[in-house]
Amino acid sequence: MTDFHIDSADTDAPTDTDKNNDVLDYLSVEDYDYELPDSLIARYPLAQRSASKLLYLPARTQINDTRVEDRLFSELPHLLEAGDLIVFNDTKVMKARLFGQKDTGGKLEVLIERLVDISDLDEVPLHLKDTNDEAVNQEHIALCHVKASKALKLGQRLQLADGHMSATMIGRQDNLFILAFDAPILPHLELYGELPIPPYFERHADDTDNTRYQTVFHDPAKLASVAAPTASLHFDESVLSKLDEKGINTAFVTLHVGAGTFAPVKTDNLLNHTMHSEYAHLPQTTANLINQTHANGKKVIAIGTTVTRVLETAYQQTAIDGQALSSWSGDTDIFIYPGFKFGVIDRLLTNFHLPKSTLLMLVSAFAGKASIEHAYQHAIEKQYRFFSYGDAMLLDKKAQ
Repeated sequence: MTDFHIDSADTDAPTDTDKNNDVLDYLSVEDYDYELPDSLIARYPLAQRSASKLLYLPARTQINDTRVEDRLFSELPHLLEAGDLIVFNDTKVMKARLFGQKDTGGKLEVLIERLVDISDLDEVPLHLKDTNDEAVNQEHIALCHVKASKALKLGQRLQLADGHMSATMIGRQDNLFILAFDAPILPHLELYGELPIPPYFERHADDTDNTRYQTVFHDPAKLASVAAPTASLHFDESVLSKLDEKGINTAFVTLHVGAGTFAPVKTDNLLNHTMHSEYAHLPQTTANLINQTHANGKKVIAIGTTVTRVLETAYQQTAIDGQALSSWSGDTDIFIYPGFKFGVIDRLLTNFHLPKSTLLMLVSAFAGKASIEHAYQHAIEKQYRFFSYGDAMLLDKKAQ
């Protein structure tokens, strides 16, 4: 990885507020690379959720403004005002990782990306028989990532989780394999699956992850993500109680996080990148709270990039010609990078993100690329912990 193209002492570096068209300046993926010491990757959670550090990045008011504030996450309520609205993602992470073997004996690893109905696959050619010419069960279908020494063949049978689960490969959708399972998927995943912690943890999930890689407010009925909305992992009952005592409101949206959240952008030019798609839902009750918060002159704080993507997608879909934000649901493939104009969120709480990731591009669009570069350099110098189990940032929106 190359450096993040910033000198920590360079207070004369141009800010994004100097530029009339960010999108023309930051289209190269290399603009989002940076060097991170391996020791700063947080591979395990802290003993207490809210014990993490919090880097507060105020909006720049002038060219030479390089302010950052080193805080503790438990101080978050002090940085917000009564009447502000915090929006969380209430999804729950599936134990979506399975290990097993093909009918030929070869070992494989399966990561279930998404459960679907066969009716969702009308435009995909499907092979609905196994290699023994037996009809497959069409009731339990999943889109999956599969790691194996050789690619699966149509009709090939898989034995997973020490034989507790079995499936047949019936087709492909883009880079995903379509597997037809013999029995209901979710109940068996909870019994035999492994929580799909990020690959950079370089380990298998353990009992601690089963608790700590879930938010304290997840909705058990929304068991569909393969990665956690990690900005929310910092919240515990103590912080939530302090927010409530101060009169800070809370609301929920849903985005079922896919494995694409960890994928680096592989094209040299951002405009050539194809964004992954994820299911999202903005309830009308949350839309009403957002509209009322703004009407009262208060701020909407998105907890994480997943919430940001839901709210900004819903804004594009429903707040047309001056209409109020309203409920929306569907797949979103919104790609947010410098030049994007935000319509809903005023502040963003997030973790530190992987180099060359779409998430780093999103926060650069929100707070300003030069500001993010300076903040990341500061975080590295101050030994902040990075990525999913790492520390947090509170970002103000740059002038648009």
